[in-house]
Amino acid sequence: MGPTDRPTVLALIPARGGSTGLPRKNLRELAGRPLVAWAARAALDAELVDRVVGSTDDEEIAAALRQAGVEVPVLRPNALALDATPDVPVFLHMLGVLAEGGYEPDIVVNVRPTAPLRTADDLDGAIRALLDTPAARSVKAVSLVSDHPYKMWTLGSDGLLDPLLPAWRAEHGGDPDVARQSLRRVYRSSGAVDATWVKSLKETAMFHPGPVVAYVMDAERDVDIDTVDDFRRAEELIRGGQHG
Repeated sequence: MGPTDRPTVLALIPARGGSTGLPRKNLRELAGRPLVAWAARAALDAELVDRVVGSTDDEEIAAALRQAGVEVPVLRPNALALDATPDVPVFLHMLGVLAEGGYEPDIVVNVRPTAPLRTADDLDGAIRALLDTPAARSVKAVSLVSDHPYKMWTLGSDGLLDPLLPAWRAEHGGDPDVARQSLRRVYRSSGAVDATWVKSLKETAMFHPGPVVAYVMDAERDVDIDTVDDFRRAEELIRGGQHG
């Protein structure tokens, strides 16, 4: 538990039972541990997280979360466990459940099971970034991209190329072949960590209404599990001793 003189922080692990791309993904074992357990470990070890709960519609996932030390106060309604269900209704549902029991945190952190290489330090770093940036309503993890979008093209039916982002030509005098080191840095959105002030979430029904402060994380830890190949990559990194 954290000190009472700072905002209270809830970590929520959203883990529904269905998965179109990779069936039962949240229970699939990575290096001998289900994905939900990797999320639980990071959240429970984070110094700035005061409470960890799971949101799932699935009894088996709920059991795995509880075995990992995570509370699952209720099962999520089926209507909030569809393929197209966004994060916000899921979070508002659980915040409402907890409020009925007298618990209302100041900050809520989204700890997705699909980012198993994210660490407790990443969660703490993101929370600190939000706490240290008074103008921000939320924080999002990002990582530096290696394939720069200014170097990408679209191909027309006539076989001619057009830049994906035409503005980059104007920035560099119209030259389509610019040295990479002269381009501005670009960051990709990560699913590893998102956190927001609960008051803002309730007022806007948005996780990132802006302003959003960045938590820049190592690209090698920014692994998002969607496919079997993603699992293999994560396992290789773990076997290599970079993650434990």
